[in-house]
Amino acid sequence: MPLHQLAVAPADVSGARLGLAINMAVPQPLAACRLDHPNGGCALLLGVLGASHVVTVEHADRSFCEEISCSAGLHGGTLPDRMQAPGYRLRSKTDVYDEQTFRRLAEELRERCRADTGWLGGVFPGDDAALTALVAEPDDTGWRWRTWHLYPAASGGTVVRTSSRWRP
Repeated sequence: MPLHQLAVAPADVSGARLGLAINMAVPQPLAACRLDHPNGGCALLLGVLGASHVVTVEHADRSFCEEISCSAGLHGGTLPDRMQAPGYRLRSKTDVYDEQTFRRLAEELRERCRADTGWLGGVFPGDDAALTALVAEPDDTGWRWRTWHLYPAASGGTVVRTSSRWRP
């Protein structure tokens, strides 16, 4: 899946302010890609927002939406370390890295987005390490996905990682 060079300043500029909203109105992504489930009857839409993300599942029985952004915090709540609901699981972790480690991770993620199936990334103006990357794959009858939200700082940067799973 592609790596998008986005011509818009990121709206979410702090990993500490990210929140989680489940099944709220789906915001318009700046970049998106659709993945169809190999078993049919289910598709997943990965979307890059302003340095954050939205994942939408379209299923014959029901739909699902996960938004992790600063706006989501206003509607849903803070980003938890763990959350479970029927058919859904989320784990998140925030790390601060030194300059070399942060830049190396950003380059690895950009390369994965350019080269590998199931990946989507958005790079924001001003710093090629200001990046949101997502990857998804089928998981039995549902999906699982991981995301990385990179926020550069004066020396190094903050990375918010999430891992989610959804099953009907």
